[in-house]
Amino acid sequence: MNIGIPKERRELERRVGLTPYGVRLLTSAGHVCYVERGAGEGAGFSDYDYERAGGRIVYSSEEAYLRADLILKAVRPTKEEMEWLHEGQILCGFLHLAAARRETVQALLEKRVTAIAYETIQEEDGSLPVLKTMSEVAGRMAPQLAATFLQSNWGGRGVLLSGVPGIPAARVAILGAGVLGTNAARTFHGLGADVFVLDRSLEKLRYIDDQFQGCITTMVAYPFNIARVARFVEVLVGAVLVPGARAPIVVTREMVRSMKKGAVIIDFSIDQGGCVETSRPTTLRDPVFVEEGVVHFCVPNAPGVLPRTSTHAFNNAAWPYIRRISEVGLDQAVEEMPGLARGVATRDGKVVNEALAAAYNAGVQE
Repeated sequence: MNIGIPKERRELERRVGLTPYGVRLLTSAGHVCYVERGAGEGAGFSDYDYERAGGRIVYSSEEAYLRADLILKAVRPTKEEMEWLHEGQILCGFLHLAAARRETVQALLEKRVTAIAYETIQEEDGSLPVLKTMSEVAGRMAPQLAATFLQSNWGGRGVLLSGVPGIPAARVAILGAGVLGTNAARTFHGLGADVFVLDRSLEKLRYIDDQFQGCITTMVAYPFNIARVARFVEVLVGAVLVPGARAPIVVTREMVRSMKKGAVIIDFSIDQGGCVETSRPTTLRDPVFVEEGVVHFCVPNAPGVLPRTSTHAFNNAAWPYIRRISEVGLDQAVEEMPGLARGVATRDGKVVNEALAAAYNAGVQE
């Protein structure tokens, strides 16, 4: 199989679709890997690393796309990249199509591209193995982001997360007790913040309570509870997920307006449209804006700011699926691996993922 690893073209996205070690495993199995020049530099991998692993360096993204049967990316292709996709090609990455422009999905359908969204690969037990890695990274980096944007030079309230003797710690509300929310809670708590976790699942809240021996306050995510904590916290983290679908709005503008001036919202759900009414996508170059007196960080695929850790993490999780596709082809791979089958968003010119179909009011096409 011919495999393409293009350089990411979105602003300041430095992750790469496959590590040199992954290239070595594929080329030693007889596959050909076309790696765009400089594709791995942002994550600390040189062209020489890829050549030494058996990869073939190509000098444009277009060439990497045109030569490949399977494209491995970190994030959704840009509009320009979409033009280089061709019929029968397989595209893998964190695609977040439910939050994409309609034209993006339409282009995949017209070109009859099989799009596999890493974030919707879901095993029988309900786990999301590839997305989980990025949720772990995002959750653990949340306190770094909060500490930075609470600083007054960013428009923040000027509060230290941990507090100091005689001064209370910052209060942090985390909406969602999944992988991201749990990792965020653990890290904020470890730094000494006063943490509140809200979720609709009592089982998840019990897990948080057991794990942290009651040191983290848990609340059911009823609207009145969200409104209540919004009024007194310094940091609010959005970690709401409906796999493959747009995130629901759980924090209204009115709730944001009630927050303290200079408080910080970190909306990790922005990948799927955002869970805060006032959120809008930002970039790593210009990561925050102030709305209703509150600092908002809404960078899609935020783990891209830690490209080396993130690339290794999602490659480890995605590798079993990539390997099987390369060994036996897509048809047999999705038959053998139900989790992979759930990750297929478009195929043969049709939308085959229910959540994506609902987002576009398209209906699943058999």
